Amino acid sequence: MASYRGTLIVLEGVGRAGNTTQGHWLVTALCSSGHRAKMLRFPERSTETSKLLNSYLEKKTELEDHSVHLFFSANRWEQVPLIKAKLNQGVNLVLNRYAFSGVAFTSVKENISLNWCKQSDVGLPKPDLILFLQLQLLDAAARGEFGLERYETGTLQEQVPLCFQQLMKGENLNWKVVDGSRSIEDVHEEVRVLSKDAIHSDAQSPLEELWK
Repeated sequence: MASYRGTLIVLEGVGRAGNTTQGHWLVTALCSSGHRAKMLRFPERSTETSKLLNSYLEKKTELEDHSVHLFFSANRWEQVPLIKAKLNQGVNLVLNRYAFSGVAFTSVKENISLNWCKQSDVGLPKPDLILFLQLQLLDAAARGEFGLERYETGTLQEQVPLCFQQLMKGENLNWKVVDGSRSIEDVHEEVRVLSKDAIHSDAQSPLEELWK
């Protein structure tokens, strides 16, 4: 086991904010500079729960709102042993979405509170850095393939950022807002610098639990 742990970095944002591209670029940059790094994407689409979630996201299956939220949460918990193992080995993990997306996208639905949504993810590994790629709805809608998946609708994409703003308040979490409307290169440079700062400052600190 390494004498230091890896850093847990999360990329969040609305649909088409560029999380996937920035995640890949960040991992490449970290590895090129001598760091060990790996990206995980949520929902993780190779597990048993992912089969149902893929069908739901592609609008092929209908599920009750509370139950689908718990399936998304279960999908994250399935990866906790891997997340902890990699961090303990000194690997920096870049997560493309995490519990915050799960809470934000469910809590905008009717009669489901933000607090209820958080409960199933209490105790997950707590990120050292959360990068929120901020993008206006018009910019997101102009990007390729917007609207193909269930949550990429104008109404939801207007409400979801408000939920993210609530999650950024008073939770003792290291949120950084990044302007995602800029060029891929400019966004990457800010993401890279913020991530390297987190890696240098968090390697010796113990891994904590989310929302505890």
